[in-house]
Amino acid sequence: MSLEGTIAKEIGKLTFLKSLDISNNSFHDFIPDEIGNISRLREIKMQYNELNGQIPSSFGFLKNLQKFYLFGNSFTGGIPNLVFNLSSLVEIQLGINSLSGSLPMDICSNLPKLETLWIPLNQIGGIIPPNLGRCTKLKLLSLAKNNFSGSIPMEIGNLPQLQILHLEKNNLTGTIPVSIGNLSNLEFFGVASNNIQGHIPSELGRLSNLILLDFCYNNLEGEIPESIFNLTKLQQFSLVYNYISGNLQSIADGLLNLKSFTLAGNQLSGEIPSSISNISNLIMLELGNNSFSGHVPMNLGNLQNLQYLGLAGNQLTNDPSLSELGFLTSLRSCRDLKSLVIGFNYFDTMLPKSFTLGNLSASLEKFEANSCGFKGMIPNEIGNLSNLILLDMGSNNLRGRIPETLGELKKMQSLVIGYNKLEGTIPVSFCNFADLYRLNLEENELSQEIPGCLGNLTFLRMVNLSFNGFTSTIPSAFWTNKDLAIVDLSYNLLVGTLPLEIGSVTGMRELYLLGNQFSGNIPSTIWRRLQSLEFLNLAENKLHGHIPETFANLTALQYLDLSQNNLSGVIPKSLELLQNLVYFNISFNDLSGEIPNGGRFKNLTADSFKGNRELCGASQFKVIPCKGNKSSWTRFLKYIVPTVAFVVGLAIILLVCLVRLCKSSTPLPPQSSFPFTFGDERISYHEIVKATNDFGEDNLIDRGSVGSVYKGIFSNGIVAAIKVFDLDIEDANKSFDVECHIMSNIRHRNLVKVINSCCNLDIKALVLEYMPNGNLNKWLYSCDSCLDIAQRLDIMMNVACALEYLHHGYPSPIVHCDLKPSNILLDENMVARVGDFSIAKLFTKDQRISQTKTLGTIGYMAPEYGSTGLISTMADVYSYGILLMEVLTRKKPTDDIFVGELTMRRWVFESFPDAVMQIVDVDVLNREEENVNARESYLKLLMGLALECTIDLPEERLNMEEVVVRLKKIKNEFLS
Repeated sequence: MSLEGTIAKEIGKLTFLKSLDISNNSFHDFIPDEIGNISRLREIKMQYNELNGQIPSSFGFLKNLQKFYLFGNSFTGGIPNLVFNLSSLVEIQLGINSLSGSLPMDICSNLPKLETLWIPLNQIGGIIPPNLGRCTKLKLLSLAKNNFSGSIPMEIGNLPQLQILHLEKNNLTGTIPVSIGNLSNLEFFGVASNNIQGHIPSELGRLSNLILLDFCYNNLEGEIPESIFNLTKLQQFSLVYNYISGNLQSIADGLLNLKSFTLAGNQLSGEIPSSISNISNLIMLELGNNSFSGHVPMNLGNLQNLQYLGLAGNQLTNDPSLSELGFLTSLRSCRDLKSLVIGFNYFDTMLPKSFTLGNLSASLEKFEANSCGFKGMIPNEIGNLSNLILLDMGSNNLRGRIPETLGELKKMQSLVIGYNKLEGTIPVSFCNFADLYRLNLEENELSQEIPGCLGNLTFLRMVNLSFNGFTSTIPSAFWTNKDLAIVDLSYNLLVGTLPLEIGSVTGMRELYLLGNQFSGNIPSTIWRRLQSLEFLNLAENKLHGHIPETFANLTALQYLDLSQNNLSGVIPKSLELLQNLVYFNISFNDLSGEIPNGGRFKNLTADSFKGNRELCGASQFKVIPCKGNKSSWTRFLKYIVPTVAFVVGLAIILLVCLVRLCKSSTPLPPQSSFPFTFGDERISYHEIVKATNDFGEDNLIDRGSVGSVYKGIFSNGIVAAIKVFDLDIEDANKSFDVECHIMSNIRHRNLVKVINSCCNLDIKALVLEYMPNGNLNKWLYSCDSCLDIAQRLDIMMNVACALEYLHHGYPSPIVHCDLKPSNILLDENMVARVGDFSIAKLFTKDQRISQTKTLGTIGYMAPEYGSTGLISTMADVYSYGILLMEVLTRKKPTDDIFVGELTMRRWVFESFPDAVMQIVDVDVLNREEENVNARESYLKLLMGLALECTIDLPEERLNMEEVVVRLKKIKNEFLS
């Protein structure tokens, strides 16, 4: 049974206790100081709980304490110095917390019995005290994954009983002390991911008991001392990414027990010695990204236990007397080989058929052989590799047709054979790839139609068929997979109009159709639901007509290229709403009118607009000015006036028809599942039209993915927000039903309330409470709005309370799925209300996890939600953590600075805790200067909470009940 709650102060009365073990439970909050009264305590074990705060200094009174285990909690602050005065201590294990500060310089002066100092995965800094050399009974020393700086003290060589020394992932500099060679009992020595320089001391060859030696990701140079190759017990030796030079010719028969030998990313040269095959226990051999040359030894097949072989990025060649790559055939006897990585070499030969036989046919899962100079055809026998998951033979000189037998590899997830000279069609057997995630066939000579059955591959996310000769139209079935993320069909011979089915692929992030022969208009209906689309390139086609206004719905769009088409008309001013737009190109079309000058258009240059003679605008765009230009007036009379007259006439006709239809239509009766109304009847369509001034732009509050929100003033004086669902959008009806079903039964002061609804043939709308202070997005990013730290804390407390109710206060959990600033509304008292439940999920009573194809907003989605569609209440917790970071930093998770591997979370994590004040919003800092230190403390607590909410693994995140408790505590301290 798992215990939980806080540790009672009364525990201090149990003075008879000698051992206290409450490990692996759910105790939280602080450890009471009273625990220091249990003077007989010899063991304290509180690992893997949810304890936080600082380690009580009263522990320094436990004079009999021998074992001190507090690892796997959330302690902050420094380790009390009094702890290091407990002369009876044998083991100190405080790893996996958030401890900071430094170790005392006299750390071992009063610890004559200390055998274990285990404090990895904290934030402890400063130098490693030389005094550690006085803990002569020390057997285990782990300071890994902290912030230690300076050099490794020579005095560590004075620890004769030391068996384990872990110093990985710190900021250590200097060299490896020669004195380490004195540690005759040392078994594990790791200093990976530091800034260690100099040579590897040959004295390390004296460490005859050494099992692990890990120096990867440092700045070591010179050759590997020959003495290292005499360490007969060594099982793991890693020098990955240093500056090691020389060769391996001196490698001897001494490394008989070596299992992992990784030297990638160095400057090693010469041939790979055949004697390496004598290391018969090798499981992993990684020699990639060096300068090895010559032939690969033909006897590597003797390594019967080998599971990973990495030779990529060298200058290896094939024996010219062989017509095939011979060493591959020798690997057939490696019964456990799973990964074979040999790309970026100079083999210039045929891929042997025989290597697909023998043990490899059942064991091999990953074969990376890109840029090897392979020529000839892909052998049909490749279908024998029945367990292959990843195949990359891109950038070779492969010719002929793609063998049908490839489709027999049922477990294939990533297939890359681009940049070859393959011809013919895509085999129909590819439609058997049930688990395929990535398909790359770019830069070949493939032709004919694209198989529509690729749309049936439900796990497929990335498709690149660019630079081939595919003809005809894109089959409508190709777009069946709604979760496609990246599609590149550029530079083929595709014809026809842009398929409307593109609009149903709601998970699309990148779409490249440039360099084809598409014609017709760009359909406006495609772009209404592609909220995740970031890159769109339709350049170099034969498209004509106007640029759709609906491009403004692509809120995540960063790159838009419509150049070299036959587009006409004006550039929609609505494109100024694309706040994430970085690249925009409409050059060489037939566009006219004024270039917008708001939003991201302010940052564009003339290159975006050249080749359109009828455009006018600001001087930075190198076009004619709009005012006082005769030709502009001519264009106005010629094009704009007739167009306006036509639209006005059409609007009058439609309005007459609409009024007649409304008179003849009877509103549908309320459905039983949507019981909420004001009074006995729903509000009518005519009342909504009148309240919104016929859905006038002046009343428009916001546009969303499934509709628009208007301010409405009813005849009885009630002011409301009216959410009108766009019935032309496929999921609008479903979203209306979801919101009705969920919002009709939930009541909470921090949730937007529904006043009424309207549902008939003409309209589906919800009448909601009007929030006069708009949404949080406006208050964070508007120039004339400002929130101080107290207001931000209140808002985040309101949001947390709303989520706590949805997750834990309602009979069935509700997951919002789209928590972001625009969905946080503020009433007249600046109380936050969570709104927009259009993609929310109502779980059954016992349900805890579900899967959906409807994704939330990029930047706020939890990793498991964005990649697999799996949602739980933990997905909302992740979004809340990102939102909290945004509120404190005034930086969107989609900001331009977050590129590559730098995300919002990583940015905050790398600044936490010491540099937090450098990333928070200046409006939080520049008030009440006398409280700067206190404010810094609270900001660190809030940032720490945000990081705990955004841990990658959902099961390791806090739940919203815990978040609310933590926030209340922080708020109470802040107010006091």
